[in-house]
Amino acid sequence: MKGATCLAGVSLLLAASTSTGQVAGATTPLKATLMVPDPDARLERSRLERQFLGHPGGPASDGLDVALDEGQFELQAVDAAVALTKQSAASPETARAAAQAAEKAGAAVLVTDLPADWTLAVADAVKLPVINIGDAADRLREQDCRARLFHIIPSERMRSDALAQTLVSRKWSKLLLLIGPSAEDQARAATAQASIKRYGLQVVASKPFKLSGDPRERDLANPLLLTAGTTYDAVWVVDSDGEFARSLPYRTVLPRPVVGDAGLVAVAWHAQFERYGAPQVARRFAKAAGRPMTASDWAAWMAGKALVAAAIAAPKGPAAAWAQALAKTPLDGSKGTSLSFRPWDGQLRQTLLLTDGQGVISQAPVEGLLHPTNVLDTLGADAPEKRCKTTR
Repeated sequence: MKGATCLAGVSLLLAASTSTGQVAGATTPLKATLMVPDPDARLERSRLERQFLGHPGGPASDGLDVALDEGQFELQAVDAAVALTKQSAASPETARAAAQAAEKAGAAVLVTDLPADWTLAVADAVKLPVINIGDAADRLREQDCRARLFHIIPSERMRSDALAQTLVSRKWSKLLLLIGPSAEDQARAATAQASIKRYGLQVVASKPFKLSGDPRERDLANPLLLTAGTTYDAVWVVDSDGEFARSLPYRTVLPRPVVGDAGLVAVAWHAQFERYGAPQVARRFAKAAGRPMTASDWAAWMAGKALVAAAIAAPKGPAAAWAQALAKTPLDGSKGTSLSFRPWDGQLRQTLLLTDGQGVISQAPVEGLLHPTNVLDTLGADAPEKRCKTTR
């Protein structure tokens, strides 16, 4: 309900159980609360119908529920349990109040699918670990980081680094950069330019675009005009809304690939990924949720796996033991390598997938790329670049 917080959450308890569904033996479940916005503009019918890459395809609870259900056998083996409560909020203030209520009710971990400012309000209101599965803003990992804030959804810098690596590997070094008009577009364009500089690419021209109903501004969204007048190897489009970007491939003056928010896109997950057990994960999710698994669903699914791993590592708690296990336990994300949270910013190290929407074209980090300790740290801010001043 708009303007109010729903404090009567729906709980899901997965634990060692008898045939009648009663909890058997597990007396100290790891209690977690999923916090989501209500209303959620991302799940409006018009957005779901468009289904462009990078946007949620449904509620975050779908992925969490699948992961907790999958973990039931392992939880039973150690007499552990995870209890999930779902809460909604309509503003940063109501999110803060809901977080405090969850902490008082015994929650050990909060999972947030909220905007950046709301997530910060939650993290500042409690003394619990908070797992961010919904906001990719780099500032949450940098100047606005928090000691107990973890991130599963890849950051914008991770996604732009994955694209830059891919362009370098294909020797598409000269780029035409097209940037949307919103403040989010401007921030994401700066991130893209940081990745372009990091990997030695060249921006030959940078042009703004604007979708408008004003006939006088029609040329600002004309792909032929925007992509004329210069030579480039690829077009990198920054369009947070996605409406302009989706119309750009195959409409450029030069026959060149489009990357960024259309054409070739870097995402955490795609339902057509066919390695490392990913097809089985995608099928289980599709069966449970009735829709394909998106990158947002994978982030929620991984949050559920993190909760299960923490509960297994410390079956009886206490909360401090669960928090420590959450930070240090490696995770399997069906991406072919062990995933873990970076100690300097709380971001989950992970492989990213490059997709055109029809299938997975490649992965990042690209093959042959080297790093002193962990090649996954070539995606996003590395330890020497640390901008998070909080001691974790």
